[in-house]
Amino acid sequence: MSIPATSLSRIGQVAMPAREIARAVAFYRDTLGLRLLFEAPPKLAFFDCGGVRLMLAEPEGGATFQPGSILYYVVDDLAAAHAALVERGVSFVHAPQKVATMPDHELWMAFLHDSEGNTVGLMSEVRP
Repeated sequence: MSIPATSLSRIGQVAMPAREIARAVAFYRDTLGLRLLFEAPPKLAFFDCGGVRLMLAEPEGGATFQPGSILYYVVDDLAAAHAALVERGVSFVHAPQKVATMPDHELWMAFLHDSEGNTVGLMSEVRP
């Protein structure tokens, strides 16, 4: 018996935990500049990330907060994005640094923590 082929090819939504939804909404909307799509009170908010929906959610059913996976946001100019976020009060865990040299580009990354303690990555593919 063969397993049918699936058509999984694109992520439609990513969930990120939040300890306090109002604080998380302010961070993602006002500090990172993501477009808020809608809120579903009392514990959910949704943002647009270039066609992928980001859902911020407080733990439900007595569950305790656990940090989520690292989200990596693609930026064209990592130095400019880093400077703009520092100006908005963001503290970085790691400033921009080259992490790999590929045949056709350099991969640069920087890491910060969001308002809820989740790690957020910024990445840029720099071409010569």
